[in-house]
Amino acid sequence: MAYDLEEQEQLATIKAWWAKYGNLTTWVVIAGLAAYSGWNGWNYYQRNQAAQASVLFDELQSAANAKDNAKVLRVASDIESKFGSSSYAALGALTAAKSAFDANDLKSAKAQLEWVVAHGNDEQKNVAAIRLAGVLLDEKAYDAALKALAGAALPQFKSAVEDRKGDILAAQNKLEDARKAYLAALESADKKNPGRQLIQLKLESIGGTAPEEKA
Repeated sequence: MAYDLEEQEQLATIKAWWAKYGNLTTWVVIAGLAAYSGWNGWNYYQRNQAAQASVLFDELQSAANAKDNAKVLRVASDIESKFGSSSYAALGALTAAKSAFDANDLKSAKAQLEWVVAHGNDEQKNVAAIRLAGVLLDEKAYDAALKALAGAALPQFKSAVEDRKGDILAAQNKLEDARKAYLAALESADKKNPGRQLIQLKLESIGGTAPEEKA
């Protein structure tokens, strides 16, 4: 059956519109489908990466529990190189740093902590900076230790930073400055923090006096 006049006009209008915009519309649709497909593919890739990193992290923890420092460092390096953007990488590096420190491998401990300072999230960077300062303190690299502490600026870490600063200054025999740091650590520490007693003992050991607790 032939189209009536109105239908023919509508068809002609559609044909004209398609001739002018059809190719562009097709590309827009294709681009949208590609973007959707790419988004799903990226999510799948991320999930797959996280799963693989998780398996390696479990292997790292097992090696750490077995005190196999060489394997811990090897697996940590694998996670960092293959899955450096995952949360497991920084967690693995922190674990590897402790393993290396316990094995008296200060060079590897520093390398792992420096990796976290460079690649971790804000909290991980703060934790790593404080621990790095401790390693440098053991090496008597006092200026470098104080510099490392400058990278820990989150308020929730203030007490730990001041405590570590007090340790460094006391080791340099800068007792007045060390007392100020320990006092600042006490003032910043939560009243329920079990570490307060140790800070107070260190303060008193260099001639300081802890402030009286307010009722």
